[in-house]
Amino acid sequence: MRIGVVSDSHGDRNALLKAVKVAGPIDLWLHAGDYSQDAEALAATGVSVFAVAGNCDGASAAKPDEFTSAANKNIWLTHGHRYHVKNGLQELTWWARHYEVDIAVYGHTHIPEIISTDQLLIVNPGSIARPRWAYPTFAIISILNQAATAEIIEVKIR
Repeated sequence: MRIGVVSDSHGDRNALLKAVKVAGPIDLWLHAGDYSQDAEALAATGVSVFAVAGNCDGASAAKPDEFTSAANKNIWLTHGHRYHVKNGLQELTWWARHYEVDIAVYGHTHIPEIISTDQLLIVNPGSIARPRWAYPTFAIISILNQAATAEIIEVKIR
């Protein structure tokens, strides 16, 4: 199972389409907010898409949190601003354990990060449109033989 993860697209659908092209075959897409409506570009791939509202989404129809499962792993998708992720991951980690998820996905910081600890994988794909990193980034979560891993993919958009 390959799960594509994007966040903070801020209306740049071309950046999302570039990520789709770079990602290759994906079984599920997750959009961790800030212009959650951009997830429509991901839906054009024909696979399931989950998106959450971020702090820049205004009156979006998207929920602030989504829960799903894939390959027997429980996944929590959130933007992260409600859990104060710019001040550290303590609150996000606490809630992930409370929700009994295997994978927590968040955005908001525009900085990619992968943390694997005590049976919990935490993934921030960075920003596909407005990075605070060298290049725009997204993530791919792979689940194989009950093990979940993630990698950050840099995308040279221009």
